[in-house]
Amino acid sequence: MAKGKKTYANVRKIFKQDFEDSEFLFHYEEQRARSQLAMAVIKARKAAGLTQAELADVVETTQSAIARLESGNDSRMPSLPLLARIAAATGKRLIVGFEKLRVAG
Repeated sequence: MAKGKKTYANVRKIFKQDFEDSEFLFHYEEQRARSQLAMAVIKARKAAGLTQAELADVVETTQSAIARLESGNDSRMPSLPLLARIAAATGKRLIVGFEKLRVAG
């Protein structure tokens, strides 16, 4: 059992070191934001009872653009006007903000 705790402690130490690297932190936060945005769009779309194609039609884009956004892997970030149209189409309000960075350790 102690061996498992030591391994966990080593992983935490490595993870903490990674977060001290500004380039790592930038890429981590960028992907985290993409993932959160993707999940928020999926949740809002489903709550509104819309398919990707229906949402795309309402916000004047393509179904494939919505699919890319919802995948969280699109190399392009969606524009604020597109996000605002998605929010309006799903009966939601777009909220953008910053939070204090909390690094486990």
